[in-house]
Amino acid sequence: MELRAMAEADLPFVERLRTDPDLAGPFLWDGWRDPRRFRRRWEQDGWLGADTATLVVTADTDPIGVVSYRRITMAGVAWCWSIGISLMPEARGRGIGARAQRTLVEYLFVYTLAHRVQAETDVDNIAEQRALEKAGFTREGVIRGYAFLGGGYRDEVLYSVLRHEMPPGGNTFPPPGVTV
Repeated sequence: MELRAMAEADLPFVERLRTDPDLAGPFLWDGWRDPRRFRRRWEQDGWLGADTATLVVTADTDPIGVVSYRRITMAGVAWCWSIGISLMPEARGRGIGARAQRTLVEYLFVYTLAHRVQAETDVDNIAEQRALEKAGFTREGVIRGYAFLGGGYRDEVLYSVLRHEMPPGGNTFPPPGVTV
């Protein structure tokens, strides 16, 4: 499993992963929306913006999913990253999600000043909760009515990891665009 920057050739994969309800799964499928939004985002910043980015998860160089991060304002001038993941069905349940999210957190702590990385997931998404815990996250609690999905508001579980809780792995990450 590796993470790499998005390439233009990845757009059809990402479009399929995020617009096919069977591939997105019950926790990420949010209805039919403009499929050109992926192309527009690519043209805007190559999916590597200052406040939000998406990286491709690969196995043997083949794309099997994506991880993303976005900047969230906390109190005052404080901010953190919120991360997410979407994997192809055949990549789920094999520990890839936990490894990909751990790698992303390590990358963010090496290359940004963030003190906190958090993730939110549906209260019924037990597999993702386990993956986050394996990746080193701590469950903080339930955020009631946080997400609108499937015609109703859903509760989400909030997880986080702080910089001092992530022991350095000795990784010297390359900059975005180079496989990690």
